[in-house]
Amino acid sequence: MFDIIIVGAGPAGLTAAIYGRRASKSVLVLEAKAWGGQIINTPDIENYPVVAHISGFDFANQLYEQAKALGAEIVLDKVVELRDLGDRKEVVTPRQTYEARTVILATGSENRKLGVEGEDRLVGRGVSYCATCDGNFFRKKTVAVVGGGNTALEDALYLADLAEKVYLIHRRDQFRGEETTVAKLKQRENVEMIYNAIVTRLLYEKRLTGIEVTDKLDGSVRTLALQGLFVAVGRIPENENFRSLVELDPSGYAVADESCHTRTPGVFVAGDNRTKAVRQLVTAAADGAVAATEAVKYLNQ
Repeated sequence: MFDIIIVGAGPAGLTAAIYGRRASKSVLVLEAKAWGGQIINTPDIENYPVVAHISGFDFANQLYEQAKALGAEIVLDKVVELRDLGDRKEVVTPRQTYEARTVILATGSENRKLGVEGEDRLVGRGVSYCATCDGNFFRKKTVAVVGGGNTALEDALYLADLAEKVYLIHRRDQFRGEETTVAKLKQRENVEMIYNAIVTRLLYEKRLTGIEVTDKLDGSVRTLALQGLFVAVGRIPENENFRSLVELDPSGYAVADESCHTRTPGVFVAGDNRTKAVRQLVTAAADGAVAATEAVKYLNQ
């Protein structure tokens, strides 16, 4: 019986483990893949307070070592079910069923990908899923943003202040995002909007050098020379296995405010799988600290 079981060993989960152990609670972290989450794919983190430059891999590794040194148990095992038995919870994996008094779900979310050949190997070498994280690397360069929602529009507007040229590519003839943001983009001389088009090929050597864009209406293909491609076609939160105990919004995010409480007492949520306005490394860590603190309060009642 653990005091706290944390599902997910990304920045939110490992921060929660640190705070749980510092409160002298027994902590088990279960991770399906590898510790660190999405941040391990980031070559250079520049926006985390105090740390001016660090690779995502090094950041994740140091966070892991800190949690381990404090006594957190970290096990690679995929959680497939969560059961609420009142004053205790059962966390089920294919190999074992664990028991805990509280559970923190820090499963994060995955970037929805374009599905184009070479996309995975170009992450960190021209392909990015976070404009605010990586936009600064593309100052005075040519980039493209793919997507039609508010995230894509805001990314394009953000990049327009940094890049020499920004292409905004959408598969429909109008954007789903706010009209006010679209209007602002139309006023930018360095932004070109491409409608009814999809990215069908990535051009690269060691790094991205361009893309091919296919018009959905007439099938014509256009080649764009660029150095950065920002994909903003949505994210997939990993919450489906917990739907019976956690309320999910229409996009699949766990409904919880800044207290990180879910509708089930003793079950908390932290990180990118929670409903929130900003999903960044620093907010994931903040969620982990809050969720663990709230779990400790629950345990001490």
